[in-house]
Amino acid sequence: MTVPVQAAIDRCIAARVIPVIRTGSTKAAETVVAWLKEAGITIFEITMTVPDAPALIADLAKDPDLLVGVGTVPDRRAAEACIAAGTQFLVTPWVDPEIAAAANQANITLMMGAMTPTEVRAARAAGADVVKVFPAASAGGPAHIKALRSVFPGVPFCPTGGVDPMNMQSYLDAGAAFVGIGGALVEEKRILAGDKAAIQDVAYRLLGRANV
Repeated sequence: MTVPVQAAIDRCIAARVIPVIRTGSTKAAETVVAWLKEAGITIFEITMTVPDAPALIADLAKDPDLLVGVGTVPDRRAAEACIAAGTQFLVTPWVDPEIAAAANQANITLMMGAMTPTEVRAARAAGADVVKVFPAASAGGPAHIKALRSVFPGVPFCPTGGVDPMNMQSYLDAGAAFVGIGGALVEEKRILAGDKAAIQDVAYRLLGRANV
């Protein structure tokens, strides 16, 4: 089911964080999504680097409680495959007008990557609904987000890359609409070790509540 663009953005803003699922196996991705859902997280970005990502997205998209998107989309063909599978938002770490055209044609939320003001403008011109600032930490962290917001006050920014539970609030205070968190939350070593408690503890911290 297609989620209206503004509704998807509003849901991401309310959640404050999107887990970026980047694992070496489909099973690991399925496992960590289940753990995080149990902890209260219901938005997920499944990257195209996960084996059989479109099939996993199709399976997860059947759950009406989840908002499932695809990340690290390399080209239009991959974008269209994931759209057919039911992805509800599409993320790419660069500006690609062909990928943008596929997302815009399907009326799904598009998040395109940028670092500089020129790239932000190009992303928006291509049709990006949200600009993913990547890699956020090496670009200057929260200070960079604040600077971009001063030039583009109406653009929703999602910094990703180096964001963790310790600095997430600083990014939000700097003007980020929400953030993407990968390795600091979805650590594959912990998944493979079956350390559900450790991963859920990070999730509870991101959600601003104690582990109960």
